[in-house]
Amino acid sequence: MPTSTTNRLNNDEKALIWKAYQDRKPTRVPVRLYTNPRVVLLNEQWNPEGFTFQQVTEDPKLHIEISLRHSLYRRTVLNHYTDEPTGLPEFWDVELMIYNIYEAAMFGAPIDYLPQQVPDTKVCLTDENKLEIFKQDISNPLESPFIKHWLDFNRQMMEIARDMTFEGRPVRVMPWSICGTDGPVTVAMNLRGPQFMEDMIIEPAYADRLMRWIMQAAINRRAAFESYWGDRIGHGNGMADDSVAMLSTQMYEQQVLPIHRMFYEAVSSDRPRCMHLCGDVTRHFSLIHRELGVTSFDTGFPVNFGQLRNQLGDDVEILGGVEVAKLMNGTADEVYQRTRDILQTGVMRGGRFIMREGNNLPPNCPLENLEAMYQATLEFGKYDQ
Repeated sequence: MPTSTTNRLNNDEKALIWKAYQDRKPTRVPVRLYTNPRVVLLNEQWNPEGFTFQQVTEDPKLHIEISLRHSLYRRTVLNHYTDEPTGLPEFWDVELMIYNIYEAAMFGAPIDYLPQQVPDTKVCLTDENKLEIFKQDISNPLESPFIKHWLDFNRQMMEIARDMTFEGRPVRVMPWSICGTDGPVTVAMNLRGPQFMEDMIIEPAYADRLMRWIMQAAINRRAAFESYWGDRIGHGNGMADDSVAMLSTQMYEQQVLPIHRMFYEAVSSDRPRCMHLCGDVTRHFSLIHRELGVTSFDTGFPVNFGQLRNQLGDDVEILGGVEVAKLMNGTADEVYQRTRDILQTGVMRGGRFIMREGNNLPPNCPLENLEAMYQATLEFGKYDQ
C-alpha cells in the first residue's frame, strides 16, 4: 500500500496546536479532514480486491479489515496534511460504520447498494401507507430488530478482534451507538422522498407529526444507548439536518426549529450543543444559535465565512473550508488561494475556527491539493501572540 513521506510537524507539535485551541489561546488555525471508509473502498490501491460496501456491511471480519485500512491510510497519508497524529498508534480503535442509512433503515426503508457509492435507502412511505410508520414502537429502541442486529454485529467484531494485531499493534473495537440524528426533515425526506416538501405545505399536520415522531425516536435512542454503554461512549448533544437548506428561514423557524429544540433540551443544558449543516444554509445559523443555543457549527458549502462570523459573533465555533469540488478538481494553486481567502475573511476572529474540507473528503483526492490547503493554513492561519 502506498504511503506518503511528507511531514510538516511532529505529533507533539500538532498536539500543542490543539491544546492551545482548546484552551482558547490559539496559536494557529487547526486543520483536520473528515473521512469515512469509502476513501479506501473506492481507492484501487487500498482496495485491490475490489471489496464492495455491501460485502463490508455483511461481514464483521471484513468490516474490521477495511476499518483498519482506513485508519492506516489516515495516519500514514492524509494526516501529513492535517494536525492529526501520524504514524502507528498504540492501539487501533475500530468503529462499526453503517453510514447515513441508520434512521430510515431502522424505520423500514430498504437499503440500496448503488455501484461505487455509499449505501442509501429507498423511499418507503407513499400516500397509501404513510400512517403505518406510527404503529412502530419507539419506546424501547434496543429491542428494535435493526439495532439488535447491529449490536450483535458489533459483539462479533469485538470477539474477532480480541487477540488481533495490525501492523504490530493491538486492535480494539469500540462500542457501537447511535446517539445523534440526521435530523427530522432529512429523515422524513429519506422516508417520503420529495413528497415531504409538499407535505410541509399541503399537509403540515402530518409533516409535524412525522418529524416529531422521528425526533422522539432519536431522543429515546440516545437515552437507551447512554444507559446501555454508560461511560464507554461519549455523551454529546449534536445533530444534523441537511435538508433544511431547502426551507426559507421563516418556514424553518415555524415548522422545524421547535422540533430541533426537543432534541437539544432532552438532556442536561451543560452539554455543549453542536450542529452539522451542509449546503447553502448560512441564513439559518444566527437563528439556530440564538434560539437553540448551538455554539459549534460544522459547515459544508457554499459558505460566506466572513458573513457567518459577523452573524454568530466571536465565541461560536465554526468548522469549514475549501469545497470538496475544488479539492478534487482544482489545481494546487487554486486550493492554496481559496484557503488563504477563507482565512482572510475574518472567520479567524475570536480564535474559534477549524479548517477542514467542505464537507467529507471524497476518495482519490489529489494529495498536492491537501498539501496546498495545509500549507496555506500554516502561513495565513497564525494568530498574533
